[in-house]
Amino acid sequence: MANKSIRVRYAPSPTGHLHIGNARTALFNYLFARHNKGKFIIRIEDTDTKRNVEDGEKSQLDNLKWLGMDWDEGPDKGGDFGPYRQSERTEIYKPLIQQLLDEGKAYESYKTEDELQADREAQKARKEMPHYEYEYAGMSDEEREQKIAAAKAAGLKPVIRFHVLEDKTYEWDDIVKGHVSFKANTIGGDFVIAKADGMPTYNFAVVVDDHLMKISHVFRGDDHVANTPKQLMIYEAFGWEAPKFGHMSLIISKDTGKKLSKRDESVIQFIEQYRDLGYLPAALLNFIILLGWSPVGEEEIFSLKEFVKMYDETRLSKSAATFDTKKLDWINNQYVKSSDEDEVVDLALRQLVQAGNLPKNPDTKTIEWARQLINLYKQQMSYMAQINDMASVFFNEPDQVSGETLEEISNETAPVVLKEFSERVQNLEIFDKVEILKTIKDIQKATGIKGRQLWMPIRIAVTHEMHGPELPESIELVGRETTLKHVQQTLDQIK
Repeated sequence: MANKSIRVRYAPSPTGHLHIGNARTALFNYLFARHNKGKFIIRIEDTDTKRNVEDGEKSQLDNLKWLGMDWDEGPDKGGDFGPYRQSERTEIYKPLIQQLLDEGKAYESYKTEDELQADREAQKARKEMPHYEYEYAGMSDEEREQKIAAAKAAGLKPVIRFHVLEDKTYEWDDIVKGHVSFKANTIGGDFVIAKADGMPTYNFAVVVDDHLMKISHVFRGDDHVANTPKQLMIYEAFGWEAPKFGHMSLIISKDTGKKLSKRDESVIQFIEQYRDLGYLPAALLNFIILLGWSPVGEEEIFSLKEFVKMYDETRLSKSAATFDTKKLDWINNQYVKSSDEDEVVDLALRQLVQAGNLPKNPDTKTIEWARQLINLYKQQMSYMAQINDMASVFFNEPDQVSGETLEEISNETAPVVLKEFSERVQNLEIFDKVEILKTIKDIQKATGIKGRQLWMPIRIAVTHEMHGPELPESIELVGRETTLKHVQQTLDQIK
């Protein structure tokens, strides 16, 4: 592979925030570029001004950086092939559209939306696939000019349509899918390359931009396959060489088996949402890369640097990738366990503050207490927002013991253990995990009660839960006063 010529791009529309699927597209392009020592370019496709959202571009760039990616050229960096926003490239497109008009490869179309809708309804009645019907069919040049003049006199503004040669076949060797072929008469007829306001459409602008920016390879989602023959027609019309295409498999939901839809609110799908929940960027990146690509061997946890080194585009899967949130949580938990303590504490601390469980500007003593608490749950957390539910006993007064939990301590030895524990805790000079553990062992020696019958009443009384992290550490963080109060409440309940 000629490394000097490798140039790939990620070209998002600022019509929304960074989606899992878009992040995957960016990542596969990034890995391909970095593995081959090529260039990775960001280009903003913002010609659909009505759908652009405020901060859409910022969200895309910020979250790509958060995931760990960088780029060589883009709207924030510049480069030799800019501008890198389509809205700033209109003067580049205009002469090229005019060239196609002058060569008879494109034409002005005045069909109104009502006429197009009527055509679609008639086609549906005839059980035909929807397609554009040539509005000047059967007309002489004079008749055509008269119709155009009448449309202009009525104040209609034309769109520009590309003239499709329907007897042709367009084909390419797809890096992912293999050989793909489309008959020109199946794409829906002459298609719009410039809207009535003069703004180019996606299928025209993307070709011009990719050609002028010397893009060598285009990796994108499988939903773009139907666009490719239209783009090949534009390349052919200008006599330009097309890049190599690779269309990545769809991402499907494990729960529904259907394509991941941005409208499906049962699945979190935007990078910002995962970021807000306290997922680690390296873990999320790892998970996304495994959606439709597989490394050699059984290992699944790798750093970005390792992914770059091992990346091989031939291992992109033809089969749909399954979006499994349980796998994501497992991967993130692996990263949490092995991550630097300060990083985990910082992210979890933010979650505790955001939930109102800690003050906005906690003092040093509170931060140190929170650090101990977070480390207590570090092995269990899949993402940092879980700390609020996992550690709720430390912030909220628990309900009365009930159900299976109450049954567990409804025996004659539980009150004995709890009374003994309460008396000893009150007299402890130092209330920490070491002294608490020693106290529990002393109760065992004094009463002969051991195992589950010793530990469970204490855990349930203090935390009102049957399961949790290390008990001495938990009791230390609950604090002496609250511990004694909870034990007394439980004793009153089971007497």
